[in-house]
Amino acid sequence: MTQQIYDTKAQALRPFEPRVPGEVSLYVCGPTVQSAPHIGHLRSALVYDQVRRWFEYQGLRVTLVRNVTDIDDKTLANATETEPWWALAYRVEGLFTQAYDALGIRRPTYEPRATASIMEMQQIIQTLIERGHAYAAEDGSGDVYFDAASWPEYGELTNQRPDDMEAAADGPARAKRSPQDFALWKGRKESEPEDASWSSPWGPGRPGWHIECSAMSTKYLGTAFDIHGGGRDLRFPHHENELAQSRAAGHEFAAFWMHNGLVSISGQKMSKSIGNTVSGHELLELARPIVIRYFLGSAHYRSTIEFSTDAIAEADAAFSRIEGFLERSARLDSVTDAESDAPKQVPDAFEAAMLDDFGIPQALAALHEEVTLGNQAIDRADAAEIARHRAAVRAMIGVLGLDPEAPEWQSEGAGGAAGEHEALDSLVQALVAERAQARAEKDFARADRIRDQLADAGIQVEDSAQGTHWSIAR
Repeated sequence: MTQQIYDTKAQALRPFEPRVPGEVSLYVCGPTVQSAPHIGHLRSALVYDQVRRWFEYQGLRVTLVRNVTDIDDKTLANATETEPWWALAYRVEGLFTQAYDALGIRRPTYEPRATASIMEMQQIIQTLIERGHAYAAEDGSGDVYFDAASWPEYGELTNQRPDDMEAAADGPARAKRSPQDFALWKGRKESEPEDASWSSPWGPGRPGWHIECSAMSTKYLGTAFDIHGGGRDLRFPHHENELAQSRAAGHEFAAFWMHNGLVSISGQKMSKSIGNTVSGHELLELARPIVIRYFLGSAHYRSTIEFSTDAIAEADAAFSRIEGFLERSARLDSVTDAESDAPKQVPDAFEAAMLDDFGIPQALAALHEEVTLGNQAIDRADAAEIARHRAAVRAMIGVLGLDPEAPEWQSEGAGGAAGEHEALDSLVQALVAERAQARAEKDFARADRIRDQLADAGIQVEDSAQGTHWSIAR
């Protein structure tokens, strides 16, 4: 089977073959670091982490570039006398990194800041001017604009006619030849700090938003690469303008465009303008980070996620079923010994789902089916079958970044609590041993008291032919 990806530009599923055999080049629009991350930022980053992990499972070498926009109108607007724009950007970038790490979102191969690619941006702008696709404003502002009318394909990503598009609001109308023309370079204003501008052939200033990603993607991946990703809200104007200016500059640019869905709350699109955002900090207080990862990654990447505390609780219950099987099976020495000989491949149903445009819901269905079969095998005391299902489950949750036994979840920075679990296990095992001794002595009243003591603490004890096992009641 061939990997299928829904290409936003083609508006259809297309078979995916990397430009370079054995390698995948992926550029993802990262955050504008003007305020702390919210659930939408985390959902988007997680989507492309899942994509990357699936490609790597297939044996492909992935180069993932996720940029940081550290100079922008909003960054300047949110700066204060005590926290200049560059300090604000640096601090907020750290908040994003902490949130990504907490959810097990692996660091990108490269994470360039926009301010480190000013020269490359100016080179593209100069090329566009020379090709007749850009012009410097005649009002002396130092602004440079992309000439939308000069590029016949403008609007091809979102299937719009230029005349039907919203006017670009990143410069005065009097300076433009057309309302749809957008800023490539913004001349410095007296109200802006001097250190927020760079010298250029058109005067001191700073880059427009769209040119940043054109420069950073090609700087690190070349002028032709495999996939450009980002949130659905970036399709227009950001990605439409990226595509136009890059192609007009002579770049082949991205072969595929992927766009992840957004987050809604009570049926409304999450938006700062209506005040219904959920910050990354608030989100991570609702459940363990690995559960939040399960929740954010459980829907198809192109669909909208409906956020609610009930949805988090459902994700917790679903993930607990996976953990419960892993905990039960891990305590059987015959199983853990046999697991080393079991195939470390995902089941066919999981693979088919992921090859079909990263169909996570269907992949999770395959995962939970294996958990069910594994628990049934435990009830039958079939060590070989238990080991086979356990290996399959570990392979699938490894691809999804959800293996609680993986190193990334074994540190506090990634939301892990391995040390705490070991300490709890030691205490519970001592009580379990004491209970077993009481039962052996036919002191059933004491055995029941110990079981009740554990239950009051949220510990569920299960007796089977293979011994007594415990788990945390969810």
